[in-house]
Amino acid sequence: PNPGPVPIRSTGASTALAGNRAVVAGLAAADFVVDCTVEGLLHAPELSEVLSGGARVLMISNEHPEVFDRLGHDPTLADRVAKGLGLLQAASRMQVTSPAGTDLTVDLAGASFAGSDGMVTEPGGIAHWPGGLVLAFPAAGTVAGTVVLAPGDVNLTFKEYVRSPIAVTLEADHITGVDGDGPDADLFASYLAAWEEPEAYAISHVGWGMNHACRWDVLPLYDKADINGTELRAFAGNFLWSTGANETAGRYCRGHFDLPMRNCTVALDGSPVVVEGILIDGLA
Repeated sequence: PNPGPVPIRSTGASTALAGNRAVVAGLAAADFVVDCTVEGLLHAPELSEVLSGGARVLMISNEHPEVFDRLGHDPTLADRVAKGLGLLQAASRMQVTSPAGTDLTVDLAGASFAGSDGMVTEPGGIAHWPGGLVLAFPAAGTVAGTVVLAPGDVNLTFKEYVRSPIAVTLEADHITGVDGDGPDADLFASYLAAWEEPEAYAISHVGWGMNHACRWDVLPLYDKADINGTELRAFAGNFLWSTGANETAGRYCRGHFDLPMRNCTVALDGSPVVVEGILIDGLA
Protein backbone atom coordinates (compact mmCIF):
# COMPACT_ATOMS: atom_id res chain seq x y z
CA PRO A 1 0.00 0.00 0.00
CA ASN A 2 1.04 3.58 -0.65
CA PRO A 3 -0.53 6.06 1.78
CA GLY A 4 0.82 8.93 -0.31
CA PRO A 5 1.38 11.75 -0.76
CA VAL A 6 3.01 10.95 -4.13
CA PRO A 7 3.59 7.83 -6.24
CA ILE A 8 6.52 5.64 -5.20
CA ARG A 9 8.98 4.78 -7.95
CA SER A 10 12.47 3.24 -8.16
CA THR A 11 13.08 3.16 -4.41
CA GLY A 12 14.83 -0.20 -4.06
CA ALA A 13 12.83 -0.48 -0.85
CA SER A 14 9.91 -2.79 -1.53
CA THR A 15 7.24 -2.94 1.17
CA ALA A 16 6.19 -6.44 0.09
CA LEU A 17 7.58 -8.12 3.22
CA ALA A 18 5.83 -5.60 5.48
CA GLY A 19 7.80 -6.84 8.48
CA ASN A 20 6.10 -10.25 8.38
CA ARG A 21 8.18 -12.30 10.80
CA ALA A 22 7.34 -15.68 9.30
CA VAL A 23 8.22 -14.57 5.77
CA VAL A 24 11.47 -12.89 6.83
CA ALA A 25 12.53 -15.98 8.80
CA GLY A 26 11.70 -18.24 5.87
CA LEU A 27 13.76 -16.15 3.46
CA ALA A 28 16.68 -15.95 5.88
CA ALA A 29 16.71 -19.75 6.16
CA ALA A 30 16.79 -20.22 2.38
CA ASP A 31 19.96 -20.81 0.38
CA PHE A 32 18.89 -18.69 -2.61
CA VAL A 33 16.20 -16.02 -2.92
CA VAL A 34 15.10 -14.51 -6.22
CA ASP A 35 13.70 -11.02 -5.60
CA CYS A 36 11.00 -10.26 -8.17
CA THR A 37 9.33 -7.46 -6.22
CA VAL A 38 8.60 -4.35 -8.26
CA GLU A 39 10.82 -2.00 -6.25
CA GLY A 40 13.38 -4.55 -5.00
CA LEU A 41 14.64 -5.33 -1.51
CA LEU A 42 18.02 -3.56 -1.69
CA HIS A 43 17.00 -0.79 0.73
CA ALA A 44 14.20 -2.66 2.51
CA PRO A 45 14.62 -2.68 6.32
CA GLU A 46 14.17 -6.47 6.39
CA LEU A 47 17.10 -7.16 4.05
CA SER A 48 19.84 -7.24 6.68
CA GLU A 49 18.03 -9.98 8.60
CA VAL A 50 17.50 -12.01 5.43
CA LEU A 51 21.18 -11.78 4.52
CA SER A 52 22.36 -12.47 8.07
CA GLY A 53 20.78 -15.91 7.79
CA GLY A 54 23.11 -16.69 4.89
CA ALA A 55 20.60 -16.38 2.05
CA ARG A 56 21.93 -15.32 -1.34
CA VAL A 57 19.60 -12.74 -2.90
CA LEU A 58 19.41 -11.99 -6.62
CA MET A 59 17.27 -9.01 -7.57
CA ILE A 60 15.59 -9.41 -10.96
CA SER A 61 14.54 -5.89 -11.81
CA ASN A 62 11.09 -5.10 -13.09
CA GLU A 63 12.20 -4.84 -16.72
CA HIS A 64 10.82 -5.60 -20.16
CA PRO A 65 11.75 -9.21 -21.12
CA GLU A 66 13.68 -7.89 -24.12
CA VAL A 67 16.13 -6.20 -21.73
CA PHE A 68 17.17 -9.58 -20.38
CA ASP A 69 17.47 -10.96 -23.92
CA ARG A 70 19.93 -8.23 -24.86
CA LEU A 71 22.03 -8.21 -21.72
CA GLY A 72 23.68 -11.60 -21.72
CA HIS A 73 26.46 -12.75 -19.42
CA ASP A 74 29.75 -10.87 -19.83
CA PRO A 75 32.60 -13.18 -18.76
CA THR A 76 34.88 -10.18 -18.10
CA LEU A 77 32.48 -8.33 -15.83
CA ALA A 78 33.10 -10.19 -12.57
CA ASP A 79 36.86 -9.56 -12.62
CA ARG A 80 36.46 -5.92 -13.63
CA VAL A 81 33.85 -5.24 -10.95
CA ALA A 82 36.04 -6.96 -8.35
CA LYS A 83 38.98 -4.78 -9.35
CA GLY A 84 36.89 -1.62 -9.19
CA LEU A 85 35.48 -2.62 -5.82
CA GLY A 86 38.98 -3.26 -4.51
CA LEU A 87 40.10 0.22 -5.58
CA LEU A 88 37.08 1.78 -3.91
CA GLN A 89 37.56 -0.16 -0.67
CA ALA A 90 41.21 0.89 -0.49
CA ALA A 91 40.46 4.59 -1.00
CA SER A 92 39.85 7.26 1.61
CA ARG A 93 38.23 9.86 -0.64
CA MET A 94 36.18 10.04 -3.82
CA GLN A 95 36.04 13.23 -5.87
CA VAL A 96 33.67 13.75 -8.78
CA THR A 97 33.92 16.58 -11.30
CA SER A 98 32.28 17.38 -14.62
CA PRO A 99 32.40 20.01 -17.36
CA ALA A 100 28.90 21.09 -16.27
CA GLY A 101 30.22 22.19 -12.87
CA THR A 102 30.02 19.16 -10.61
CA ASP A 103 32.56 19.24 -7.77
CA LEU A 104 31.69 16.66 -5.14
CA THR A 105 33.81 15.16 -2.37
CA VAL A 106 32.98 11.95 -0.51
CA ASP A 107 34.92 10.97 2.63
CA LEU A 108 34.92 7.17 2.46
CA ALA A 109 35.80 6.59 6.12
CA GLY A 110 33.11 4.39 7.65
CA ALA A 111 31.42 3.71 4.30
CA SER A 112 30.06 0.36 3.19
CA PHE A 113 30.91 -0.92 -0.28
CA ALA A 114 29.27 -3.19 -2.83
CA GLY A 115 29.95 -4.46 -6.31
CA SER A 116 27.44 -6.32 -8.45
CA ASP A 117 28.32 -8.31 -11.56
CA GLY A 118 24.86 -9.88 -11.84
CA MET A 119 25.74 -13.04 -9.93
CA VAL A 120 25.70 -13.88 -6.22
CA THR A 121 27.89 -16.73 -5.03
CA GLU A 122 28.67 -16.03 -1.37
CA PRO A 123 26.25 -16.66 1.53
CA GLY A 124 24.73 -13.41 2.73
CA GLY A 125 25.40 -11.67 -0.59
CA ILE A 126 23.07 -9.68 -2.83
CA ALA A 127 23.32 -8.85 -6.54
CA HIS A 128 21.07 -7.41 -9.23
CA TRP A 129 20.55 -8.30 -12.87
CA PRO A 130 21.74 -6.69 -15.02
CA GLY A 131 24.94 -6.15 -13.05
CA GLY A 132 27.90 -3.87 -13.48
CA LEU A 133 27.96 -1.40 -10.59
CA VAL A 134 30.51 -0.46 -7.95
CA LEU A 135 29.03 1.53 -5.06
CA ALA A 136 29.83 3.18 -1.75
CA PHE A 137 27.19 3.80 0.90
CA PRO A 138 28.75 6.74 2.76
CA ALA A 139 28.63 7.22 6.51
CA ALA A 140 26.59 10.11 7.88
CA GLY A 141 27.95 13.58 7.25
CA THR A 142 30.64 12.59 4.74
CA VAL A 143 29.43 14.07 1.43
CA ALA A 144 29.71 17.73 0.40
CA GLY A 145 29.91 19.85 -2.71
CA THR A 146 27.89 20.54 -5.84
CA VAL A 147 26.38 18.18 -8.38
CA VAL A 148 25.18 19.65 -11.67
CA LEU A 149 22.85 17.41 -13.62
CA ALA A 150 23.30 18.31 -17.28
CA PRO A 151 21.02 17.73 -20.27
CA GLY A 152 21.20 14.04 -21.15
CA ASP A 153 21.76 12.88 -17.58
CA VAL A 154 19.01 10.63 -16.27
CA ASN A 155 16.38 10.92 -13.55
CA LEU A 156 15.34 7.29 -13.16
CA THR A 157 12.64 7.98 -10.60
CA PHE A 158 10.85 9.93 -13.32
CA LYS A 159 12.32 7.73 -16.09
CA GLU A 160 13.26 10.83 -18.06
CA TYR A 161 16.38 12.51 -19.37
CA VAL A 162 17.28 15.84 -17.81
CA ARG A 163 16.62 18.61 -20.32
CA SER A 164 17.70 21.67 -18.35
CA PRO A 165 20.56 21.89 -15.81
CA ILE A 166 19.90 21.19 -12.13
CA ALA A 167 22.49 22.44 -9.64
CA VAL A 168 22.29 20.53 -6.36
CA THR A 169 24.17 21.74 -3.27
CA LEU A 170 25.10 19.16 -0.63
CA GLU A 171 26.30 19.77 2.91
CA ALA A 172 26.90 17.03 5.51
CA ASP A 173 25.50 14.53 2.96
CA HIS A 174 22.12 16.32 2.71
CA ILE A 175 20.74 18.38 -0.16
CA THR A 176 20.52 21.99 0.96
CA GLY A 177 19.77 23.64 -2.37
CA VAL A 178 18.24 22.86 -5.76
CA ASP A 179 18.67 25.51 -8.44
CA GLY A 180 17.79 25.69 -12.12
CA ASP A 181 15.72 27.72 -14.55
CA GLY A 182 13.76 24.88 -16.12
CA PRO A 183 11.00 22.52 -15.01
CA ASP A 184 13.50 19.74 -14.25
CA ALA A 185 14.75 21.55 -11.15
CA ASP A 186 11.20 22.37 -10.06
CA LEU A 187 10.06 18.76 -10.43
CA PHE A 188 13.12 17.44 -8.60
CA ALA A 189 12.65 19.84 -5.69
CA SER A 190 8.90 19.24 -5.53
CA TYR A 191 9.20 15.45 -5.31
CA LEU A 192 11.87 15.73 -2.60
CA ALA A 193 9.72 18.05 -0.54
CA ALA A 194 6.55 15.99 -0.95
CA TRP A 195 7.80 13.26 1.41
CA GLU A 196 8.24 15.64 4.34
CA GLU A 197 11.15 13.41 5.38
CA PRO A 198 14.62 14.84 6.08
CA GLU A 199 16.07 11.48 5.03
CA ALA A 200 14.73 11.96 1.49
CA TYR A 201 17.28 14.78 1.08
CA ALA A 202 20.23 12.62 2.14
CA ILE A 203 22.75 10.68 0.05
CA SER A 204 22.00 6.99 -0.39
CA HIS A 205 24.95 5.77 -2.46
CA VAL A 206 27.58 6.88 -4.98
CA GLY A 207 29.53 4.90 -7.54
CA TRP A 208 30.05 4.14 -11.20
CA GLY A 209 28.83 1.79 -13.94
CA MET A 210 30.94 -0.87 -15.66
CA ASN A 211 28.65 -2.79 -18.01
CA HIS A 212 29.47 -2.14 -21.68
CA ALA A 213 26.34 -3.93 -22.89
CA CYS A 214 24.08 -1.55 -20.96
CA ARG A 215 23.04 1.51 -22.92
CA TRP A 216 22.34 5.10 -21.96
CA ASP A 217 20.08 5.78 -24.94
CA VAL A 218 17.34 3.15 -24.52
CA LEU A 219 14.88 5.08 -22.36
CA PRO A 220 12.77 6.46 -25.26
CA LEU A 221 12.28 2.94 -26.64
CA TYR A 222 10.20 1.61 -23.76
CA ASP A 223 7.00 2.68 -22.07
CA LYS A 224 7.69 3.85 -18.53
CA ALA A 225 5.67 1.01 -17.03
CA ASP A 226 7.80 -1.56 -18.89
CA ILE A 227 11.18 -0.88 -17.29
CA ASN A 228 12.85 -0.05 -14.00
CA GLY A 229 15.99 1.34 -15.62
CA THR A 230 18.66 -0.87 -14.06
CA GLU A 231 20.42 -0.85 -17.43
CA LEU A 232 20.90 2.90 -17.18
CA ARG A 233 22.29 2.60 -13.66
CA ALA A 234 24.99 0.21 -14.86
CA PHE A 235 26.11 1.58 -18.25
CA ALA A 236 29.88 1.82 -18.45
CA GLY A 237 31.43 5.07 -17.27
CA ASN A 238 28.39 6.68 -15.71
CA PHE A 239 28.58 8.31 -12.28
CA LEU A 240 25.57 7.14 -10.29
CA TRP A 241 24.44 9.00 -7.21
CA SER A 242 21.27 8.42 -5.30
CA THR A 243 19.23 10.02 -2.54
CA GLY A 244 17.20 8.44 0.25
CA ALA A 245 17.67 5.25 2.24
CA ASN A 246 21.20 4.46 3.39
CA GLU A 247 21.56 1.65 5.90
CA THR A 248 25.19 2.58 6.63
CA ALA A 249 24.09 6.01 7.82
CA GLY A 250 21.10 4.52 9.67
CA ARG A 251 18.48 6.01 7.38
CA TYR A 252 15.35 4.47 5.90
CA CYS A 253 12.76 6.37 3.89
CA ARG A 254 10.47 6.03 0.90
CA GLY A 255 11.68 8.93 -1.21
CA HIS A 256 14.52 7.93 -3.55
CA PHE A 257 16.24 9.25 -6.67
CA ASP A 258 18.70 7.30 -8.84
CA LEU A 259 20.60 9.75 -11.06
CA PRO A 260 23.13 8.36 -13.58
CA MET A 261 25.32 11.09 -15.07
CA ARG A 262 27.50 11.17 -18.18
CA ASN A 263 30.84 12.85 -18.84
CA CYS A 264 31.96 12.85 -15.20
CA THR A 265 35.46 12.21 -13.89
CA VAL A 266 35.57 10.02 -10.78
CA ALA A 267 38.84 9.94 -8.82
CA LEU A 268 39.87 7.90 -5.77
CA ASP A 269 42.54 9.60 -3.66
CA GLY A 270 43.40 11.65 -6.74
CA SER A 271 43.66 8.73 -9.17
CA PRO A 272 40.92 8.64 -11.80
CA VAL A 273 38.85 5.51 -12.36
CA VAL A 274 36.50 7.24 -14.82
CA VAL A 275 37.64 10.11 -17.05
CA GLU A 276 34.89 12.21 -18.63
CA GLY A 277 32.57 9.23 -18.73
CA ILE A 278 35.14 6.66 -19.92
CA LEU A 279 36.45 3.83 -17.73
CA ILE A 280 40.23 3.79 -17.37
CA ASP A 281 42.30 0.97 -18.85
CA GLY A 282 42.18 -1.98 -16.51
CA LEU A 283 38.54 -1.38 -15.58
CA ALA A 284 37.25 -1.22 -19.14
